[in-house]
Amino acid sequence: MSKIYVLHENNTWVEPLRTAFGELGLVHDEWFLDRGLLDLSKAPPDGVFYNRMSASSHTRGHRYAPEYTAGVLAWLESHGRRVINDSRALRLEISKIAQYAELERHGIRTPRTIAAIGAENIVEAARAMDGPFITKHNRAGKGLGVHLFRGVDALREYVASAAFEPSIDGITLVQEYIESPGQFITRVEFVGGRFLYAVRVDTSQGFELCPADACQIGDLACPVGGETAAAPPRFSIIDGFDSPMIRRYQHFMADNGIGIAGIEFITDAHGGIHTYDVNTNTNYNSEAEGRAGLYGMRAIAAFLGEESRQLEAADLTMRAAAGRPPAPRGRPDPRVQPREFSNPRQRAAIHFARATPAFQPLRSRERTLAQYTCASDVKTMYCERCAQRCVPRH
Repeated sequence: MSKIYVLHENNTWVEPLRTAFGELGLVHDEWFLDRGLLDLSKAPPDGVFYNRMSASSHTRGHRYAPEYTAGVLAWLESHGRRVINDSRALRLEISKIAQYAELERHGIRTPRTIAAIGAENIVEAARAMDGPFITKHNRAGKGLGVHLFRGVDALREYVASAAFEPSIDGITLVQEYIESPGQFITRVEFVGGRFLYAVRVDTSQGFELCPADACQIGDLACPVGGETAAAPPRFSIIDGFDSPMIRRYQHFMADNGIGIAGIEFITDAHGGIHTYDVNTNTNYNSEAEGRAGLYGMRAIAAFLGEESRQLEAADLTMRAAAGRPPAPRGRPDPRVQPREFSNPRQRAAIHFARATPAFQPLRSRERTLAQYTCASDVKTMYCERCAQRCVPRH
């Protein structure tokens, strides 16, 4: 199997993914991109590369990690490597302006937003707002710079004070305040470009809404808020979620090199949907997942494992066609024990997926097995992906 590489700058956020790799018996390597050496005269290793660079890296002392990652991704892509969340995705991760421009281009409504540099221009932008507004950083993360204002005078005092937080890229966004009648937002999770689940997030306690267990302080900047009594529980996966936004988000992701992401929207008092954040470095809340029996990091690991198998199968096919021997395989890592599945249909599906060359058409019985057997124990996501790759959609 081709090797899986995870590109990141936060060990804590990757820990659940490491656990998922171990459960599925998948060997991976990590590139910590806070610093390093990049020899452009050399080719990168073969494999699948998953980019998890975060817009909030500077808050952990990794100021130039996104810029370095952009160079690494350009190098990988120039050599034709398979990259999940490629350089186009990184561009959106580190710029809300770029996010909103692309969302609007795909017919996805975003809150009215004005970008400004300089205290006087931030105040001028606020004057153009009808009613309450919020500020946020263009390169956001962890709720950076998110404040709610009811009037221009309060903002003027804030930007002139020592409490003002400038964005790391110098750009502050002034955005209309959209209030949800139920004081919640919806975050829609995608893995491999396919819908995984949607989670309802209580916003009554403010803007800091990060689902990761390790942060709990928000990797989101959300135009909602208010102060009411705490409601149980803050993160809840929605059973049977369905929305026309799913397909729109999928088209948006496909056009921007995004394979894995969480996308957030808020519904206003009139039922209008406003999309305000795209998280390509998505995290998950273990308590919500435990209640629902759905696991995002396990889904990511299964998806990357399947991408790795598809890549190796394609390589074997090309080598066979060219009359070349298979590439030498690395020795298995004795620390990684493959996960055992008790269900014989699960074992059969895994065996079939590993034995089937990439994109080979399936016979009717095999199609049924691929479509309806949950080989990776992540419910329908894995099976639907297999069906999408191997057989025409109905």
